[in-house]
Amino acid sequence: MKLLDGNRNNRILVVDDNEAIHEDFRKILLSNGKTGAEVDQLADALFDETTVDGPLLDFQTTHALQGQEALQLVLKSLDDGLSFAVAFVDVRMPPGWNGIETVERIWQHDDEIEVVLCTAYSDFSWEEIAGRLTQPERLLILRKPFDPLEVRQLAYGLTAKWFLRRQAACRMQDLEIMVEERMSELELLRARLDQVTAQQRAANSV
Repeated sequence: MKLLDGNRNNRILVVDDNEAIHEDFRKILLSNGKTGAEVDQLADALFDETTVDGPLLDFQTTHALQGQEALQLVLKSLDDGLSFAVAFVDVRMPPGWNGIETVERIWQHDDEIEVVLCTAYSDFSWEEIAGRLTQPERLLILRKPFDPLEVRQLAYGLTAKWFLRRQAACRMQDLEIMVEERMSELELLRARLDQVTAQQRAANSV
């Protein structure tokens, strides 16, 4: 697992067959206007962050029109060591994979990414979705038409969740390495002690 450098992962993948939806996401997630300021204030309250002077937090968005394209982008991001923290995925994307299949295939390669399924219809029940997608704790449903404030709030919350989970996993990995190193040191110490004991017995038997 790649260790964190202390910077939050703000990379977001948007998957939708409608170009207009992509433009909406760009306006919402890359905007420094009133909507962004409102959500920045909300994030300060939720995550105990200190507001600083300067530009508001912008998310790095990457866009795909079909599920197949999205999967290729995810694979490339993993190869580059720049994985996405969140994916907003539309449920209906003819003629290719629907959103459920897209998420299934993405999670086969990157099971850490947080997913928001965007839908205007009741295409699948929650039971059907949870039955096919094996990590429902990393899945949220966003109904269309969505509110810009809600989208940015989800982006803030889920990127923070991704970072905290990765941070905890890295700390656990560090702890496991420390335990292994200590066990190796103890094994060496025990071997040395056995050697000294054997030498003392040999000397006493003379």
